Amino acid sequence: MKASVFLKAGELAVKEVPKPEIDGEDQAIIRVVRSSVCGSDLWWFRGISNRPANSLTGHEAIGVVEEVSSDVKDIKPGDFVIVPFTHGCGECVACRNGFEGNCVRIAAQMNAGYQAEYMKYMPANNGLVKIPGQPSDYTDEQLASLQALSDVMATGFYAAKSAEVKVGDTLAVIGDGAVGLCGVIGAKLLGAKKIILLSHHADRAELGKEFGATDIVSERGDDAVEAVLKLTEDNAGVDAVLECVGAVSAIEQAGEIARPGAVIGRVGVPQTEPKSNQLFLKNVGLRGGIAAVTKPDKEILLQAVLDGKINPGKVFTKSFDLDHIQEAYEAMSNREAIKSLLIVSDK
Repeated sequence: MKASVFLKAGELAVKEVPKPEIDGEDQAIIRVVRSSVCGSDLWWFRGISNRPANSLTGHEAIGVVEEVSSDVKDIKPGDFVIVPFTHGCGECVACRNGFEGNCVRIAAQMNAGYQAEYMKYMPANNGLVKIPGQPSDYTDEQLASLQALSDVMATGFYAAKSAEVKVGDTLAVIGDGAVGLCGVIGAKLLGAKKIILLSHHADRAELGKEFGATDIVSERGDDAVEAVLKLTEDNAGVDAVLECVGAVSAIEQAGEIARPGAVIGRVGVPQTEPKSNQLFLKNVGLRGGIAAVTKPDKEILLQAVLDGKINPGKVFTKSFDLDHIQEAYEAMSNREAIKSLLIVSDK
């Protein structure tokens, strides 16, 4: 089968590799229909973090189940499913409390190779999210939104949940990439009244407004902080901040625009940690981490897509086939695409 393989920083290739096989419990083999490139993939694509040469790439997909291990009862061949990047067992203390990305029974990073014609996933019983019908029942636009549920939409929603967004809140979103834009959707779903998106790109700001942002702050640095504060009661700052970048500067900026007692929800993958004195002095909370996917998809996000209430697939501004995986990564790395969609197989 064809699969994307990491060669070295800045270089991938599509190679013929063995098709995965069932070799244990709670497993499923999935024919991938759609995959995508994640912003976190750019860390190793740009050489900022390390990745083993010749490793398979990708961690976001939707597809059709082809085979399951004999112990799998809730998923069967022919099911159309969301394949999350997470791996929660659904039963441990972490999963029960909504933190499946930190499942204590199943090792992290066990699933890989989502940018391929076929992939193996576990735990199949709990982790996979069934979509009604078959891929052919959906338009390309709907498939894109379903694909967003495998990671980016759930991650944006998780940022809003981590920031404890409530009905009527005023909040700010730092980061106008796909996660930040989906954070706008998540905040609106949770009832936020004023959503301030910090964005320096006209196309992303426009999409953010379509998703529910009420205000756009295009300034940078201290000017951005001042502009956000002016949009808040008593210039005191926002009730919540969604930090969707991961840079130290973004977290520190979040602390500057947060009101006393606010909470920062962080989902940007950090490389280093910020100073904490500012957060301490303002009683600001900082929480977040690896997002949950299965639980929010099953409880709210899948139905919201099926009902047409949200359309997160609009973050995919360029599409590629698997043979053009290099171009898909370059488009995101060069900011020519907000997020790259991979059309792996026909419906």
